[in-house]
Amino acid sequence: MTPTTRFAPSPTGYLHLGHVVNAIYVWGLARAAGGRVLLRIEDHDRIRSRRAFEAAILDDLAWLGFLPDAGLNPVRRQSDNDSAYATALATLAATHNVYACDCSRKEIAGERYPGRCRARRLLPGTPLPPATGVRVQLDEQPESFTDGALGELVQTPAEQCGDLLLRDRDGNWTYQFAVTVDDMNDGVNLVVRGMDLLSSTGRQIKLARMLGRTEPSHFFHHPLIIRPDGEKLSKSSGDTGVRELRAAGVDAPAVIGLAAAAVGLIERGARVALDAVSELVGDPSRGR
Repeated sequence: MTPTTRFAPSPTGYLHLGHVVNAIYVWGLARAAGGRVLLRIEDHDRIRSRRAFEAAILDDLAWLGFLPDAGLNPVRRQSDNDSAYATALATLAATHNVYACDCSRKEIAGERYPGRCRARRLLPGTPLPPATGVRVQLDEQPESFTDGALGELVQTPAEQCGDLLLRDRDGNWTYQFAVTVDDMNDGVNLVVRGMDLLSSTGRQIKLARMLGRTEPSHFFHHPLIIRPDGEKLSKSSGDTGVRELRAAGVDAPAVIGLAAAAVGLIERGARVALDAVSELVGDPSRGR
């Protein structure tokens, strides 16, 4: 099957070298297998997302040369997909225990959600009380998959996180739900992303099956750039931004080289032309 993957930045800050690493793997793996890259702006977080950040991200991508095969004209945004998410939610509610949940983050304290609101099932068409989120009950079965970088893995979402939050108390669709629905609707069959999202894989495979997907995506989780303090690069910390490197006179091949070297793909100081990224990352057909 021809791979279709996606580059899906969140417009909550500017592009940094960690995003360039992801672009190297996304475009490199797609091009190595003759596949397509879809651009998706993941602005499901309406509070922190900004159009100014989106414009800057698109400008930096174009400057680097990472041009998508779809999703640019017009720009594909999660904020335009409310009807698709509502339809998917209705599908789940008709076949699974989808329920109202008003538990706060403070009450859950970042731990596995224990299912205390399960009795508040929402039937299709049931209005949602104000300041109330929506969850779906997960079964206890594990999910097995083969990661293109890590090999055979098993995860049990019900033990990891408990029942999944689909919509939060502010009315935002959650990351787990939105990307699962989007990947199904967009025909994405190769998900290339950083190791920090590995734990999401089993729950997204399970949720997609619950929504009717019969063949899960292939997954490839690549290494992250780690700062000296042991943390990954982040927009909130103001880590090395592409726009700052551009302003300092660093050209695109040098920026791509900096990102590739930071995760051990090449020696430090080397430059990487865009058409060479597929040679750096290999062939995604080796894993699923």
